[in-house]
Amino acid sequence: MRILTGKWKGEILWQLTQGTLRFGELRRAIPGITQHMLTTQLRDLEKHGLVKRTLYAEVPPRVEYELTRAAFDLRPVFEEIQRWSQTHAIMLHPAAAEAEPHDGLARPRRRRP
Repeated sequence: MRILTGKWKGEILWQLTQGTLRFGELRRAIPGITQHMLTTQLRDLEKHGLVKRTLYAEVPPRVEYELTRAAFDLRPVFEEIQRWSQTHAIMLHPAAAEAEPHDGLARPRRRRP
């Protein structure tokens, strides 16, 4: 379980269940994560065999990240966690009632002045 724990690993893996993503795409898909933290978490996930990193010899270099087969097998688990959170979000955290979906994840709405 240690290889899956951490503030951002679950979100990174969830985003990658949607398909292969470049670093910038992944960073934009996860609001609040810093470049340094994303790099650190991706390296750790790669080290543990959950994420595959592909570097293309282009200028500028293109790097893509995708789930390994072992990590992709976790997709039903993530889908069930998402279903559970949607069912129980209001009870667990009243502010979740004001959340709107974001690529399958809840994200607070911005309030207009």
